[in-house]
Amino acid sequence: MKIVVLAGGLSPERNVSLVSGTGICRALRKRGHQAILVDLFMGIDHMPDSTDALFEAPDGRCRDVRISTQAPDLEQVRASREDQSPSRIGPHVLEACAAADAVFIGLHGQDGEDGRIQAVLDLMGIPYTGSGHLASAMAMDKEAAKRMMDALGIPTPAWRMLQYTAEDVERLAEELPMPCVVKSINGGSSLGVYLPEDREALKAALLDVLKFHQRVLVEERIHGRELTQAVLGERYLPAVEVIPAAGTFDYTAKYQVGAADEICPAPITDEQQRLLGETALKLHRGLGLEVYSRADFILDESGVAWCLEINSLPGMTPTSFLPREAAAVGMDYGALCEEILNQSMQLKRRASV
Repeated sequence: MKIVVLAGGLSPERNVSLVSGTGICRALRKRGHQAILVDLFMGIDHMPDSTDALFEAPDGRCRDVRISTQAPDLEQVRASREDQSPSRIGPHVLEACAAADAVFIGLHGQDGEDGRIQAVLDLMGIPYTGSGHLASAMAMDKEAAKRMMDALGIPTPAWRMLQYTAEDVERLAEELPMPCVVKSINGGSSLGVYLPEDREALKAALLDVLKFHQRVLVEERIHGRELTQAVLGERYLPAVEVIPAAGTFDYTAKYQVGAADEICPAPITDEQQRLLGETALKLHRGLGLEVYSRADFILDESGVAWCLEINSLPGMTPTSFLPREAAAVGMDYGALCEEILNQSMQLKRRASV
């Protein structure tokens, strides 16, 4: 198959996405597909005369990429694009997608997980991997996902949505209950997440989070074991327990080797595994997600699994959780990519009948 792997984009998770996309593209090429990597935001500066030539590009247009300890400077990324149009879709991206048999979405964060690119591909009649635009948008919006958890009876920390300006921060920092967690409404990869230990730190968090979004979620901080649970198709995979070396599972801990202990399968009882898996499946189905997702939990001392959030496009980097969970049931990285592609194509064919 001719496959465009969409990655990059203009999101704080850009570099994570490029690493995911590169891994996916190379894995699919090893399995015989004509896969190419296309950066959603940077696009393709020079399209060949024949689209066949595009899919014959050496190494599928992949390049060596890595995740630094800091999120990318998006203004610098924006300024580096030759085409300085306001579009968040780079030159010739949609042309390349239209020439493919399918698009494998390796994006994370804004424009990828929020349903926007899925809606564009739906309008163009182009098959793609993963969930549809509406389910993606609901999962990405932390308020919508929280409301679904409440409606389904899934335990989730007490939460409150805020919309405020910098002038309100002093007051809010005194009023909000502690301990709490401050989150951007649409953040991912642990970006835009703050765990303030005191009110001065809360004030700083409330100010800093505004650079991500004007809508902010504040939730009760639950202490316990950090676990993440993937869903693939109609089954759940073995959970992963995360033990950050520095005590906080932030952007650095998530992607830098040695910054956290990640144990898969998690050392939990069969009953606890079933609880996590069935809860993740329940939320996956409730939101209308398809093919795969990953939900994050805190398992407290009394055995309650508190669901924090769900990801419709789990990371596919070498250190990401989904590939580790798949490996625990004997599915290597290439087979996982093929499984996601095959399940997605079956759904899209069914939708077009």
